[in-house]
Amino acid sequence: MTSVDDTIEQLTREVRQLRAEAEARRLLGRYMSLCDSPLPEPGLSDEERARAIGALFTEDGVWEGVGGTHGAQFGRHVGPEAITAHMAGFYAARNPRQVFNTHYLCSEQLWATPEGAEGHWVQFQPWIYDDGHSLIRSSRLHVRFRPTGAGWRISHYRTENLFIGDLPDRWWTTHLERSQLRARAESAVEAR
Repeated sequence: MTSVDDTIEQLTREVRQLRAEAEARRLLGRYMSLCDSPLPEPGLSDEERARAIGALFTEDGVWEGVGGTHGAQFGRHVGPEAITAHMAGFYAARNPRQVFNTHYLCSEQLWATPEGAEGHWVQFQPWIYDDGHSLIRSSRLHVRFRPTGAGWRISHYRTENLFIGDLPDRWWTTHLERSQLRARAESAVEAR
């Protein structure tokens, strides 16, 4: 027979684990949303978007591409300022300019750790450029998260290329140019 103290201790551990996993999902979802194009949040400049992404990382946080394609293309960036500068390069590119990119995550494996949480995901991203060219990327992610005095942050983000494939030029018949759902949601929050 278990004591009340044992039951409380067990429930406390389970709540801590569930909270860690929930914070990690929320944080990774925020990161992916900020990386989408067009940006689902109206009103952020490209510079503000890059800063918002950098702010999701711990002071010693690492963002890195690993392996041949991702390692060579993306490199390793340490700290919010370096990560912000790296991200700003994506949104400043103009020839061609990216007009659509959405992150689809699947195959989640997420667990709480003594330091916070970590997990693996697979992502797919269709990229569309204003010159009509488009491609699809798939990569595997390994991400670590931890609580800080400023809330939960990403401490290590690693991405490894699975494949990159060209899609037929202008394969889409339409694509989102501005999010109506997010604009309405933000208007409702501001009205409160």
